[in-house]
Amino acid sequence: MADYPSTSEEFEEWFSSEAACQEYLYRIRWPRGFVCVRCGGDQAWATNRGLYRCSVCDTQTSVTAGTIFQGTRKGLGSWFRAIWNVTTRPDGVSALEIQRLLGLGSYRTAWTWMHKLRRAMVPPNLDPLAGTVVVDQAYLNGDKPQATDLLSDRRPLIFVAAQEIRGRVGRIVLRRTVDRSAGGLQSAIRQAVALDAIVHTDDSPAYQGLRLYGYRHKPVQFELSGVRMGPLPIVARVIGELRDWLAATPHGAVRPSHLDYYLDEFSFRFNNKRLRSPGKLFHKLLRQAVASDPVPGGQIAGGGD
Repeated sequence: MADYPSTSEEFEEWFSSEAACQEYLYRIRWPRGFVCVRCGGDQAWATNRGLYRCSVCDTQTSVTAGTIFQGTRKGLGSWFRAIWNVTTRPDGVSALEIQRLLGLGSYRTAWTWMHKLRRAMVPPNLDPLAGTVVVDQAYLNGDKPQATDLLSDRRPLIFVAAQEIRGRVGRIVLRRTVDRSAGGLQSAIRQAVALDAIVHTDDSPAYQGLRLYGYRHKPVQFELSGVRMGPLPIVARVIGELRDWLAATPHGAVRPSHLDYYLDEFSFRFNNKRLRSPGKLFHKLLRQAVASDPVPGGQIAGGGD
């Protein structure tokens, strides 16, 4: 039997009750059995309040404690339906649709849920990109930043690192560029790319020094002085798909302050687009949601989709 439902009909059968959702989340969080969050003990008994009481240190915990579901006033069934709709729709789902589908009392609640899920889409311990990696920066419209206007142009600038595997794009990392200096760019590369990777960039002086960190740096020589160049082809392809996805999604115009959330969602979809069954993506996001620290709603930038 698969670890996840394959169709919407199976989803409704599997998660027809809150108890079924609790049991499923328990298996995802503790696949080898209960583990106490305080002492690491592996024995517990269930209380009549739905908590698990450690037999060693007496600590009580819930299956949602320490996850993005911590403190939620809604049942897991609503969260599961939100995740199912987010992962099974190719272009995603808006907060307004989530509010309607789940019957949530406020748009703000739906919007907060969506951004919590987007944060869970890119876990903090993600392995850095290895092998051959192409790195560049671009604006959303596909323009490449020029050295003369890099600091003065305030349009959102996106850092892109993409694996190149026999001419196709492998896994990607997208980040909004906050620090536009050479040091900020090199720091972004060190966070996203394994130190023994082959790194292709343009011939900008900002990339000088990558070899000192252990990278096998191979800059592309354009040899067209004074001509405004576009991003490297692999990066241009990623930016083009991002732009098309944003245009097709139901989110509407994306505010610069919210761009990070959408870059996370696009990266999650792009990096997992080879998963054939929609249930696999549901299962993966649920696992990442369990592994993600709780985020109070007040820490998410206000606004809307």
